[in-house]
Formats: sequence, structure tokens, C-alpha cells
Amino acid sequence: MAKIIKDSSSLGQFGSAIAQICKEKGLEKDRVLETVEAALAAAYKKDYGKKGQLIIARMDEVSGDVSFKQLKEVVDENSRNMEDTEESETAEAEDANLYKKAKISDETIEKTQNILEIEEGEAHLVKFNHEKDILLKDAKKIDKNVKVGDFIEIPLEAKSDYGRVASQTAKQVIIQRLREAERDAMYDEYKGKEGEVVNGTVQRVEGRNVYIDLGRSVGALFPSGQIPGENYRIGQRIKLYIEKVESDPKGPGIVLSRTHPELIRKLFELEVPEIFSGTVEIKAIAREAGSRTKIAVSSKEEGLDPIGSCVGQKGTRVQAVIDEINGEKIDIIQWNDNVEKLISSALSPAKVVKVQIKEALKEAKTYVPADQLSLAIGKNGQNVRLAVKLTGWKIDVLPIKTEDDEEREKEENGKSEDKKPVEMKKEKKISEDVKNDGDDRSEEKKEKQSQDK
Repeated sequence: MAKIIKDSSSLGQFGSAIAQICKEKGLEKDRVLETVEAALAAAYKKDYGKKGQLIIARMDEVSGDVSFKQLKEVVDENSRNMEDTEESETAEAEDANLYKKAKISDETIEKTQNILEIEEGEAHLVKFNHEKDILLKDAKKIDKNVKVGDFIEIPLEAKSDYGRVASQTAKQVIIQRLREAERDAMYDEYKGKEGEVVNGTVQRVEGRNVYIDLGRSVGALFPSGQIPGENYRIGQRIKLYIEKVESDPKGPGIVLSRTHPELIRKLFELEVPEIFSGTVEIKAIAREAGSRTKIAVSSKEEGLDPIGSCVGQKGTRVQAVIDEINGEKIDIIQWNDNVEKLISSALSPAKVVKVQIKEALKEAKTYVPADQLSLAIGKNGQNVRLAVKLTGWKIDVLPIKTEDDEEREKEENGKSEDKKPVEMKKEKKISEDVKNDGDDRSEEKKEKQSQDK
């Protein structure tokens, strides 16, 4: 064993440095120590190892001692290409003394693939390499219980002095491994947050894409996830829904959304304690982002008004959600297991007179007063569209004449009939006046002609 850290004060500083890295980058201590061991193994191989060797280092963080060992995979003639193995056999004979201290390794190492695909599409066995492979017959001399696929570990002479190139190699390994560990840690963290709402700050805007600083990582808000008409300013703080997290070499690919219907559910959970505790449940959400949202709520506690809980005193709770989603309108209805009542509520603010349903086809015909037909359909059909999404039923909206409508029609018809005789009298009087006026003019003309004569 070699002492890389030779005095107790340096060992204490090393431990403090490890702890600081763990805290700053959010990594586990074991992962950081593995990185240091990989760097030491890389430096050892650079100065004292040979090409192809698989060398690992193990460090005792308490004493600072480091041990090195070489691993060889146990193979046979069926798993390796054994051509040109004369030099390997000579090298095996020279290493006979090293094998006296060798044993089966309990290290977890990724095994070499037996098959190597080449460009021509033909499959070839990997060539036997003395530096990282050992034949089963030779491994049996070390341990009779060894089998193909096991690893044999051979202790190596510990070294504590390394050159400049080896030190630089170790530094690069540490930087690379820490980046990988940090990236994996961030991926695991945000992968577990899929489907949640997070706070973020607008970091930059590139074209139509907006990049959001989430603290330890950056997420992307693409145009499909942006609320229509909403403008984003650098430094602006907003709430976003984590739609998807993908693994990426540059860091976790976090896709954010402001248009996802589940954003509404999560915002209500933040604003309404009854929803967060589960006494009030949001059963369904239908949303057209930037315009209007309909939600259906129900209560699990008798006597608790679910709509009132969501609205809050003087509308403070629902208004907080509306402000967060750029003034989008929100309709809240009460969920009902009775489909007819649910569909009637879903078409609010229009009043539904009658609902006819076809259970097998999940179709419903709804009848509303003729003067409320446009209200039920909504602007560009939005109200009925949201009702369809909310209930999951196909809905046809038809007008129906109520008693009030019929009476109103009769009154209007009666008024129009009363107006007709009056209009006829006026027309008759006008025609008589025109006729009399014509007669008077003709007489005047005759008198004038006689006077001229």
C-alpha cells in the first residue's frame, strides 16, 4: 500500500474538500471517492501500467492508504479469438509469480463483449489480450471454483510518485467523472419531479423558445407549452409544470409547460388546503390554455362545499390561480355521478332543460331554451367543446321552445297583426291624397289654358 496523503493535517483537508464537493454539487460521498479512486488508477496506469490493462485503486479515507490491483477476465477458446497467442503464453509464464498472490475478485466490473460487429456486417470474436484476459485453464490453477466470466485480481506494487502527465490525467478524470456524477444526480432528482409544479426564473429567450433557470438545472419552455399571448421577460419568476425529463449528455433535458391541464390541478393544490389534504378532489379538467378552463370538483366530507372551497372568500383562491395563468377564465362545477346532471352542469352558464343520453355510444342530446343556444355553444363552440372534454361524452346542443317562448311568440305575432290594418289604412289614405292632389293639379292646368285663349 502507498500513502498518497502522508500527514494527518493533509488528510483532514482532503476530507473537508470531499465534504465540500458533496455539498456544492449534491453528490453522495461514495460517488466522489469513486471518482478519486478512478483518477488514481488512471495516473498509475499512465506511469507504471501497460496498454490494455484494467487497473483499479482502492483508498482508505481514514488512513489515506491506497492499494492498486489489476483485473483479468476469465475466458475460454469459445469467447475469444485465440490467433497469435504465442506471445501471450510467454507472458503468462513470466507472470507466474504474480499469480501466486492472485484470487477471485469480488469487484463489480463491466464485462467485455464477446462479439464485435464490424462494418461488413460480419461478427467476429474479440481477440485474446493477455493484459486483460486469462484462460480458464490458467485461472483454475489460482482457484478451482473459478468460471468463465469471473475476474481474477492481481495485487500491484503501490507507487506514490507520479509525473506531470500522470497528474494531469488524474485531474481530467476527476473533472469528467464529477460532471457525469452531477449530471446523473440532477437527472435522478428531476426525473422524480415529473408531473410536479416548480418555480423558475426566465434565463434567456432564443427565438420562440424560452429557457428557465430551475436552480440546479435549466429547463426548456417550447412554443407548444407557452400560453398564447403571454410574454416572458428575463428575470421573471413563474410556475411551470415539469412535463418530461430526458437523459442528455449535456445535462437532463427538462421539458416544461404552462399549457398542461395538470398545471391547473397543481396550482389549486397550492392555493386550496382542502384539495391538498384530499377532502376536496378535482375529478376532471378541460382546458384551452389562454382562454378558458372548466374543472369539476367533488367533496369527500359531508357538508363541505367543494365549489366554495375552490373559490375562497371573495374569490381570493381562484383569483390567485387566474393571476398565475395570465388571466385565463376558470369555470368550477360540481361533479355528479349522474351523467345527465353532470352534462347539464358542464354546459353552464347556459340552463339545460332536458338531456337525452345513449349509454352505449356515450352520446347525449341536450335541449336549451332557444334564446340560450348561443350561450350553450359558446364563442366558436368553446363552451360545448370544453363540456365534451370534461365529461368524456359527445354532446349535441339543440334549441327547445318553452312555455315562456311560446307566449312571447304569440305576443309578438299579435302585435304584428294589429299593426297590419293600421298600415293598410295609412297606405289607403296616402293613395287618396295622391289622387286628390292629381285632380286638383289637372283642374288648375285647364283653367290656365282657358285664360291663355
